[in-house]
Amino acid sequence: MRWLLLKDLQIMRRSPLVTALLIIYPIVIAVLIGFALSRGPDTPKVAFLNQVPPGAPFEIGGENFDLAGAKSELCSRLDCIAVDSEEEARQMVESGEVLGALILPADLIEKLQSLGGLTPEDPVVKVLVNEEDPIKGSFVDDRINALLSEANLRISQKVSEVSTSYLQILLDGGNFSLFGQGLDILGLRASSEILQEVSDALPAGSPDIAKLESVIRFSDLAIDNLGVADELLGSVTQPIGVDKEVVNGDSPSLDTFAIAVAATITLMFVTVLLVAGSLALEREENAFARLTRGLIGKSALLAEKILLGVIVAVLVTLLMLAGLSIFVPLEWSRFLLWIPAIVAGGAGFAAFGAAIGGAAKEVRAASLLAFMISLPVAFLSLVPSGSVSSGLFDVIGVIEAIFPFDPALRALEGALDAGGPSIGIAILHLAILAAAYTALARVAVRRFI
Repeated sequence: MRWLLLKDLQIMRRSPLVTALLIIYPIVIAVLIGFALSRGPDTPKVAFLNQVPPGAPFEIGGENFDLAGAKSELCSRLDCIAVDSEEEARQMVESGEVLGALILPADLIEKLQSLGGLTPEDPVVKVLVNEEDPIKGSFVDDRINALLSEANLRISQKVSEVSTSYLQILLDGGNFSLFGQGLDILGLRASSEILQEVSDALPAGSPDIAKLESVIRFSDLAIDNLGVADELLGSVTQPIGVDKEVVNGDSPSLDTFAIAVAATITLMFVTVLLVAGSLALEREENAFARLTRGLIGKSALLAEKILLGVIVAVLVTLLMLAGLSIFVPLEWSRFLLWIPAIVAGGAGFAAFGAAIGGAAKEVRAASLLAFMISLPVAFLSLVPSGSVSSGLFDVIGVIEAIFPFDPALRALEGALDAGGPSIGIAILHLAILAAAYTALARVAVRRFI
């Protein structure tokens, strides 16, 4: 087996251009795909629960806010799926039927209206997200936060106007309505002037002068500070808070996920194409029969091809990660976890490539078949839940389970980031697939004779 492995390496050395293309092309494609994945669907599906009583008026400072229009505008940017309870919304997010959930609590209007009064409260909306997919979680956060920012801007402007009018009354005086009763407010400036007049009218040396002067100083200090309060009120731009709850899944950062995707695609292309083409070449040049007639057994030859794929996969993937670490920080302290993840992924892809090479009659057919199968499977494995119908997503789940891409991606995510999926389960999945595809390849090479 050692001499056969050296033979294949010599063939790769004699064809430097082909070997370079084999390594560079998939890396370029993988990086472009991986870092393009930060975009989500144009209209993500979001469960929408409105617990605000129907017909509840929303008015701040004499201006009515159109709640029905706000909901229509919200649902023009999101694919809103109405639900009847928070539990139903939670189940839809957990199952992946929707990308997230937005819940408006029953007391939202009451708390929003309190912002224009003397006892303001903190209005909060609830957002449920499933962060098993970092792209999905990030996209839902960005879209909902953008919509809430627009609503916050409009509301905060009106709250600022109302609060400024109250401050103006406090400073200059005027009429103020409280619980339906009109009150005449003297104002701090007028109060300070009256106090000053009273102080001036007192006889010199009166002990009351010092007391009045301290009250006047306090009044003047309040006037000076309240005079700039309207500018501070204008900077308050987020009256509505967000209570975010992660329903399911721990995920790595988006950058780590993109690197894992790029590395997995590189791993797939290099390994599948190399092993499938190498095995098909043995048959095309009639070398398989001569080698297995006495020099080496069929199982040993398959093992050598798979080993070749794993060796090349480890070298190329580590080289790629080292290059990417120049631009994106990686946790090199987890390097010992990278190796088993890459080896397991390489073994899964190599066995898959061996099955393709065994089924094909020549190198060109093997390469074409590898592309036709691998690329669609890779893209299907990256489809987030909630972006397609639940039935179609279940079909995609079956495809992910029987091909190595998804478990290889999960293994690399877990190896690169502590917040990623379980690396042990992913490696076990890859080991099962590697054994299954090796068995299929063993059956396929019987036709080589």
